[in-house]
Amino acid sequence: MDKKSSLQVIHKHGPCSQPHEEKANIPTHAQILLLDEVRVKSIHSKLAKNLGSVNVMKKDAAANLPAKDGSVVGSGNYIVTMGLGTPKKNLRLIFDTGSDITWTQCQPCLRSCYKQQDPIFSPSSSSTYSNVSCSSAACTSLNSATGNSPGCSSSTCVYGIQYGDSSFSIGFFAKEKLTLTSNVVFDNFLFGCGQNNQGLFGGAAGLLGLGRNKLSFPSQTAIKFKKIFSYCLPSSPSSTGFLKFGNDGLSKSVKFTTLSTISGGESFYGITIIAMSVGGKKLSISASILAAGGAIIDSGTVITRLPPTAYSALRSAFRKQMNQYPMAKPLSILDTCYDFSKYSTVSIPKISLFFEKGVEVPIDARGILYINSISQVCLAFAGNTNDFDVLIYGNTQQKTLEVVYDGTRRMIGFRTGGCT
Repeated sequence: MDKKSSLQVIHKHGPCSQPHEEKANIPTHAQILLLDEVRVKSIHSKLAKNLGSVNVMKKDAAANLPAKDGSVVGSGNYIVTMGLGTPKKNLRLIFDTGSDITWTQCQPCLRSCYKQQDPIFSPSSSSTYSNVSCSSAACTSLNSATGNSPGCSSSTCVYGIQYGDSSFSIGFFAKEKLTLTSNVVFDNFLFGCGQNNQGLFGGAAGLLGLGRNKLSFPSQTAIKFKKIFSYCLPSSPSSTGFLKFGNDGLSKSVKFTTLSTISGGESFYGITIIAMSVGGKKLSISASILAAGGAIIDSGTVITRLPPTAYSALRSAFRKQMNQYPMAKPLSILDTCYDFSKYSTVSIPKISLFFEKGVEVPIDARGILYINSISQVCLAFAGNTNDFDVLIYGNTQQKTLEVVYDGTRRMIGFRTGGCT
């Protein structure tokens, strides 16, 4: 793999992320799922607000970071390290395809900063930092990137962003030198310098916004990377994946399907799932049910949410093929759980998603089951409240896949065995 623009990705609560994280700070599986439900509800309400309850789908060079497993904010579970300022300070950021603006906590933390692992960024110690003025076009464009009108403090632009779990960041909108890898550097990168930050960011310094708005990282670096990035999420908290920018060294075995735009959710990456199969047999769900509320792929949602009609078809086919195993009690939003404590090996049916352009994406076994303990292993899908809520393809089902986003060509690609 071309290391030029590649970052390592780790899980937010993996051993690589926080060598001294106290056991007490690591959320339980039930807490993770509860927070996931909060994120999903916030995505649904954001889209419902924007859709005005009309559900219409509109058709409309490389850098590579390591990916690690991230806090369960309304903003993802995976972390990369980037450099900011001159001299460069390394910061661990959660990356999120469902957010646009990039921000980090900044000294002097005028209101409040949560505890992070890296030293908090100090703008006064950097020779390349500058504030963005209230009258600039960049300041005005914050409205579409954050959903909030920018403020103004003695002619400096003030941003504010809040996430589904009531985490938030407010501070000065600024420009700074951003270092991806030693030879990939961007001057005048627009970011939020957070002076009032609260939330469950798991010790990360802030957030890297990978959405589709013009202030997002892919848009700001489009001249170099052409809005192309790909990642492979680690399959367990102790393994690593990658986040790569640009198309250098992109595998020929990536299968591409169309990226669509969700009305009212232009920052999200829209997808079209047309069918699903369990154990090699397609479920009898019409494509119109899968398309009713639109669909997005999201790096920050943990569990894939399906229209309830589709979920109940998936669940009954799965339960039928798993009837030799004793069931266990449900785990939060997961209602199909098994007790494998008496088995040394288990056999589970394969599950595949089918996209436009004839693309089949087989879900890895680690993406089919969510393991709380050996005596409570659950089917890792859940149903939405109604068929018109947006379908969300979550990160558990993306494990071990390389997922390639091509914002310029409006394509999204998948490659199995993508982390190797």
